[in-house]
Amino acid sequence: MPMLQVNLLTGYNSELKGRLSRALTAVVACITRAKPEAISVWIHEVDSDAYSRGGQARQPGPGAADPEALVRDYLMAMEQRELDKARRHLSEDFVMTFPGSGTLTSLSQLVEWSKGRYRFVKKTLAAVNVAYEMDQTVVFVHGTLHGEWPDGASFDDVRFIDRFEVRDDLLVRQDVWNDLANARA
Repeated sequence: MPMLQVNLLTGYNSELKGRLSRALTAVVACITRAKPEAISVWIHEVDSDAYSRGGQARQPGPGAADPEALVRDYLMAMEQRELDKARRHLSEDFVMTFPGSGTLTSLSQLVEWSKGRYRFVKKTLAAVNVAYEMDQTVVFVHGTLHGEWPDGASFDDVRFIDRFEVRDDLLVRQDVWNDLANARA
């Protein structure tokens, strides 16, 4: 029965503490094979005036945004063609690749590249998985695509996987794999 105790400076919101607790539980469950319901996590909060590092009292840093929510919001903005909203989620050095696209560095490049491929495409998400690494968070999204080909014919039930890299609450990379070429054939 694994038990984890985490000390945090007071000031983080409940949503962030909940995400932290769930992520720690998931990591411990995967590594130890303990059932999640057998894993206990305690978050102890310490007032900043009761903590110092280097002899100086410290304040809590800004918590990271929820990477799953960030990716979902970006994908919804793209689907609705709210490109300005989608751009706000991207780092200055954002890159993306789609099957056959090569490296794209802007949403306008993506829109131009996709014109001959389909009229529109929408995603039905089956799952979103978040993997925390030391210097970034990786978010995997998979599900199916539906939409219209350039000639107006519809397609649906086309598998896809998107892999996003997130740093400092911004998307820095998107890699896409899908079966659109097979569906078109």
